[in-house]
Amino acid sequence: MTGFRSPSSGLRALQPAAFGADPSGERMARIRRSRHFKDGVFQNPGGPSRIRPSGSALDFAKRYFDKEDRPRRAPSGTIPVHATTLADIAKPPATGLRLTWMGHSSVLAEIDGHRVLFDPVWGERCSPFPFAGPKRLHPAPLPLAALGPVDVVVISHDHYDHLDLPTIKALAGTDTLFAVPLGVGAHLEHWGVSADRLRELDWHEATKVGGLTLTATPARHFCGRGLRNTQHTLWASWAVTGDEHRIYHSGDTGYFEGFKDIGTEYGPFDATMIQIGAYSDYWPEGHTDRTPHPGAWPDIHMSPAQGVQAHLDLQGGRPHGVLLPIHWGTFNLALHAWAEPGEWTQDAAEEAGQAAVFPRPGEPFEPGGTLPTAPWWRAVSAPLAHPWRPGTQDVAPEVTRGDVDLAGDR
Repeated sequence: MTGFRSPSSGLRALQPAAFGADPSGERMARIRRSRHFKDGVFQNPGGPSRIRPSGSALDFAKRYFDKEDRPRRAPSGTIPVHATTLADIAKPPATGLRLTWMGHSSVLAEIDGHRVLFDPVWGERCSPFPFAGPKRLHPAPLPLAALGPVDVVVISHDHYDHLDLPTIKALAGTDTLFAVPLGVGAHLEHWGVSADRLRELDWHEATKVGGLTLTATPARHFCGRGLRNTQHTLWASWAVTGDEHRIYHSGDTGYFEGFKDIGTEYGPFDATMIQIGAYSDYWPEGHTDRTPHPGAWPDIHMSPAQGVQAHLDLQGGRPHGVLLPIHWGTFNLALHAWAEPGEWTQDAAEEAGQAAVFPRPGEPFEPGGTLPTAPWWRAVSAPLAHPWRPGTQDVAPEVTRGDVDLAGDR
């Protein structure tokens, strides 16, 4: 009958644009040819993964509504965002490598004369809806239009806190290229990015952008942004190699042995950007050592201790380069205190003898220069426990001498 539309096509028409599009045609055929795609879904390295924290729904509800815990999941004051300007990032880095953490997993990397933008999220919420979902705890350090030209945008996977519709639509109007995991290109084409600007890669495939080589590397996570989680788009970490420098962005991932292999093949790295937030904190009462209890962490995110270990694995098992923690501080995505990942990563890095940096959102730094290490979050955080240092006191929220000067000088 003329004009007939199936119920399923009608439902698709009502879906928000932010849901994106499912892979089809030659893109889907390529997905089916991937050796990482089996039984209709992409497979994680190391076997199946759990995508929910351990613990009962009742335990979760008690913790979520706890009057003492709930205030810890947001800052007690204004997060000290660095007022980034184009002048901050217009002059080439003296060492050839400069990183600017924009919050969460968004990082501008200026490497050997090229500009790479990882997981850019400038939207107000990581959600398909503008009126609901996790809202930013701090503004973006500068408008996206003030960022200047970008050679390539790199996406780790298609979750809302890494692939943001308003940001992609704004970047679609530029001439930047996009490097994405296999299948994710369907979303970008649906939002106006032309196919000739897409570099869509399976794990261990690489593409050249100017003098850079970008390689999609394995990660332990999952995908999905619509009503159904079809597992038809891949997730990835990324190794980027220039003439003089190497960097690594983990995307979202659980800890797995594959970090060692990635480091052997593509490292060591001058800097790594490692996910250390939005982990499960259901551990047994009294558990205070730095090793996660078996089964306590989901398989798809890392704790701070695991993030530091992942960095060491990537560096051949020894302290090397600089670790930039990402995936924390910008959105409230877990039950732990919002600043806890920063505090605990500082603990774990100190114990390992590994250099870790803690820039304020928008604060550029060069891994080969002076490193920002002051714990700026303490000025706007409730006291934080140190479970890896039994017997120590909680860290007070007040700024003490040598911590951080919110005017900008340490």
